Amino acid sequence: MGLDFYYVPGSAPCRAVQMTAKAVGVDLNLKLTNLMAGEHLTPEYIKINPQHTVPTLVDDGFALWESRAIMVYLVEQYGKTVSLYPSDPKARAVVNQRLYFDLGTLYQRLADFYYPQIFAKAPANPDNLKKLEDAVGFFNTFLEGQTYAAGDNLTVADISLVATVSTLDVAGFDLSKYPNVVAWYEKCKATTPGYDINEAGLAEFKKFFN
Repeated sequence: MGLDFYYVPGSAPCRAVQMTAKAVGVDLNLKLTNLMAGEHLTPEYIKINPQHTVPTLVDDGFALWESRAIMVYLVEQYGKTVSLYPSDPKARAVVNQRLYFDLGTLYQRLADFYYPQIFAKAPANPDNLKKLEDAVGFFNTFLEGQTYAAGDNLTVADISLVATVSTLDVAGFDLSKYPNVVAWYEKCKATTPGYDINEAGLAEFKKFFN
């Protein structure tokens, strides 16, 4: 069984997939993809993924991209336990909502605020910081009265969200105003399979802030 995984270590979505793979007990054939050198723009890569993004998974000829879609696929295809992505429609719907919140709101607002500063040396945009603070505030509210993002068990939603929140942490975002997020973050650090992989990737990402 060959699971080729095209990735960049510093990337939060890539780290989230790596932690999910660890959680379901599958080994990824890591294919480091140098974006600066344009390795994602080669004809070979575009044939696999026309959107030429990372992460991309190729499972025995089946290619998939978008980290959260890959995470759900890994759990459904290889997971031994349903708790990471519950089968009950309502429980699953909450996990999906949290995944989409991460994709469209939390991670998106992290990217909107920090990436222009990192990659284009642009000044910090206070409007985008406010939107990011609002997003972390929403997450703080979602966590009221529960241990994990979608209830009392660790799910793929937590794995995706902790990749984002740990990136915020490394970027210097002040999480202390969001006590539910802080408590959840500490819980995830202690209970997420492969969290050491996340920390190694964070060390790579941190170089951009030094």
